[in-house]
Amino acid sequence: MIPAWVADMDLPTAPAVTETLLRRAAGDLGYPTWLVDPNAGPLAEAFAERMAARYDWRPDTAHVRPFSDLNQAVQAILQVWTKPGDGVAVHAPLYHPFLDTLRTMERPLRPIQMEPDGATWRFELPDLSDCRVLLLVNPHNPTGRVFTRAELTALAESAERHDLLVIADEIHADLVYEPHRHIPFATILPERTVTLTSATKAFNLGGIRCSVAHLGHPGLRAAMDAQPPFVYGSPSVFGVEATVAAWRHGDDWLAETVALLDRHRHTLARRLPAAFGYRVPEATYLAWLEVGRPGMAEVIEREARVRLNDGAPFGPGGEHCVRLNFATTEAILDEILNRLTHIG
Repeated sequence: MIPAWVADMDLPTAPAVTETLLRRAAGDLGYPTWLVDPNAGPLAEAFAERMAARYDWRPDTAHVRPFSDLNQAVQAILQVWTKPGDGVAVHAPLYHPFLDTLRTMERPLRPIQMEPDGATWRFELPDLSDCRVLLLVNPHNPTGRVFTRAELTALAESAERHDLLVIADEIHADLVYEPHRHIPFATILPERTVTLTSATKAFNLGGIRCSVAHLGHPGLRAAMDAQPPFVYGSPSVFGVEATVAAWRHGDDWLAETVALLDRHRHTLARRLPAAFGYRVPEATYLAWLEVGRPGMAEVIEREARVRLNDGAPFGPGGEHCVRLNFATTEAILDEILNRLTHIG
């Protein structure tokens, strides 16, 4: 069985990260200086430096808060800013843990439906008057779409009109392919936007458990700061060290990795059987494949011995799809495609 489902890369860790963790493990494992004020310190500084260097956005480090991962951050923000019954708008299909969060927390999903449009995806913006929050996943998971400035501006205008908090999950921003460009939503609507990101996707650090939230909305900032300081936990020394090392010293590794993924996304376009409807993603290492009927993930696993994500848990628009992770070696991707050749 080849596991091509979980959103981790099947690739080595960046040497800058490994070397940093080994140095820390061989040295001081006591309380870090930033524990007294987790809003300050190297994590917030490294985040602000990276946003300025890559996206021409200069966030205020005083507005940065640490979390263990984006799911925790989303849940914490919804907990303090919304109540059961408050609608949350999000592009669908969507990253399924967010769908699970909305269901468990009784925040009704208001889908902004993604529709196939030639080689890419489009959406029509519905009425969001019954919503409290816009949860924006950009770059989009699972379709790999990178939203344009015009699309983001339309979303910003709707958020203003309906008094929405915008939670912008931008974790895949470093995995955008040329000629596309990631635009931080906070550069368009700064005082309504919470920006969530992490080094975990781009640098393959899912187990390191470290992310950041930039709280641009002053009301939310006050609400979060009124909570007990450790009620939502905090990242470990290793999480912070790995993230800072990745953001400050890992870009050579990242460039090589993105080049490999770029080749892989085009290999899929050449070699996937016609039974798989495939639009080359503009970002991420995830291929969203239309397979024509429900339950095909189980068929593919049984007949081809390749495990993919079933699309149904991704919500509206996912029922006839599967998701394939192509962040692996050329040899393993070749074997995956050989096995999928006989699926019809």
